[in-house]
Amino acid sequence: MKRGTRILSDADHRPEQRQPRQTLWQLVVAPTTWAVHFMLCYITAAVWCARFAGRDGPLAGPGRLIAVYTVVAVAIILVATWRAWRQHRWGQQAPPHDEATAGDRRRFLGLATLLLCELSLVATLFTAMVPALIGDCR
Repeated sequence: MKRGTRILSDADHRPEQRQPRQTLWQLVVAPTTWAVHFMLCYITAAVWCARFAGRDGPLAGPGRLIAVYTVVAVAIILVATWRAWRQHRWGQQAPPHDEATAGDRRRFLGLATLLLCELSLVATLFTAMVPALIGDCR
């Protein structure tokens, strides 16, 4: 063995050791995306109905713009969902992830993020359905 060569132990090969430092920012991406989507849809419909269409006017004009908002929001949420799924399924341990280890904390945050992503996706799609179901400014 060469001088200065270090022998790797089992602790050096743990998956938790090779992952980058985790933050809580990933946890808020999907709910923030839904909130911004909701706000943009609401403001777009309100301005359209107040300025252009009137009380009984159709929502066809902003409906297309809301569809674009929805496609962008769903894409962002799906990317966040994929990342949360990877974080939750990291390693070989099966749920529940309730031990006081870095790996279990990481997997638990992945699960919490995954559930928030799913909730945000449903809320985003429900928000986008309003112009399609109602169809006018009433």
